Amino acid sequence: MRRDVGGEPDPTEYHEKKAQLAEFKQLEDEGKLDLYYLDETGFGLIPSVPYGWPDRGEYLTLKSRRSRRINVLGIMNRKNHLEAYVLLQSINSDVIVTCIDAFFPTVNKPTVIVVDQSSIHTSGYILEKIEEWKERGITIFELPTYSPELNLMEILWRFIKDEWIDIDAYSSWEAFVASVEEIRAIIWTKLCN
Repeated sequence: MRRDVGGEPDPTEYHEKKAQLAEFKQLEDEGKLDLYYLDETGFGLIPSVPYGWPDRGEYLTLKSRRSRRINVLGIMNRKNHLEAYVLLQSINSDVIVTCIDAFFPTVNKPTVIVVDQSSIHTSGYILEKIEEWKERGITIFELPTYSPELNLMEILWRFIKDEWIDIDAYSSWEAFVASVEEIRAIIWTKLCN
């Protein structure tokens, strides 16, 4: 069993945006721009288990309970430079703006930040900042709806939730936080060094 994104992107928009993204990648490879992917996710004690294969006649159960959440906003490029902002508060447009401004105080070349069409990426506050960012050389590039496979951050979140968090981590909040922190440290060490 897997969660689905809940719909299909408009085929025309999908192909156009995918082609634009390919152009951005080419320009980045030529050293003409910097390309980053931004997304946020939450981690909690409701397990994300993509599939399971118990032995015949055996039933596996996982405790699933509401809990606090660890919210993470990540900004990553194709060279695996990752910045992760970990919060216990909800991530909203104010947080997005603060993190973009903190991570990109100045840019040396045109910079494209790829985002999905989540409401916190398309809010009035974000729209107010678009012109300021554009003047600073930063462009926000919105992906089509229902296309998480085009965002590197979405792919990273999926691997963390579906494959890297050990099932034993869901036994308690403390074990869960320790597991997420261990994964963060491993990713930080491997991707950022």
